[in-house]
Amino acid sequence: MAPRRPPVIVLPPSETKWAPTRGKPIDLTSLSFPGLTEPRAALLDADLRGAPATTVGRLYTGVLYAALDIPTLSPAAARNLVVVSAQFGALRTTDRVPAYRREMDARHWRDWLRLSLDEATAGRIIVDCRSATYVAAWRPSSDLVAAWVRVAVVEERNGIRRVVSHMAKKTRGEVARHLLVSGARPRTPTELADAVADGFACELAPPERDGAPFVLTVVKR
Repeated sequence: MAPRRPPVIVLPPSETKWAPTRGKPIDLTSLSFPGLTEPRAALLDADLRGAPATTVGRLYTGVLYAALDIPTLSPAAARNLVVVSAQFGALRTTDRVPAYRREMDARHWRDWLRLSLDEATAGRIIVDCRSATYVAAWRPSSDLVAAWVRVAVVEERNGIRRVVSHMAKKTRGEVARHLLVSGARPRTPTELADAVADGFACELAPPERDGAPFVLTVVKR
């Protein structure tokens, strides 16, 4: 049986970012996932090359990231986070990059991310908190898909369920933090659901088709 390891939690970026006014600029060679250096360089203009950089753990300031609160996580816990970025492909929380604005071009990143992220997630449960735009840039390969779990969020009132975008982002951040702080080490999607159920009402559904993820729906009542 495979050893127990923490899940890899895959995040989207946030549109809102903190932009430092001073500091060293980006060093592409220092970033995680060095196999992405070439496609990163292709998108990096002169302004971004010279702009002050900050850690990914401080860069993103949206609702999900406020709930996740990366700066208060232990370094060991934060190492299990991967952010899929339109500008840099994939990042770890300690990577230093400038604030940027760019829409995801899945075609630019797809082949490159397949190599880097398949390797980074092999043998781990993949907890996917991304929107469809970012899923298009990387979907786990066929030998990893059985460990792929997408986190969905619904609000239930009077037996009626609906998706509320702002709340869903916040809840995904809370779920991610819960998993990291609890030290959960699930081997299967079912064990992952059990770990999340310690803090949230949730339901696990199997993949709808070959190549699709399990769906873990968190129900807010």
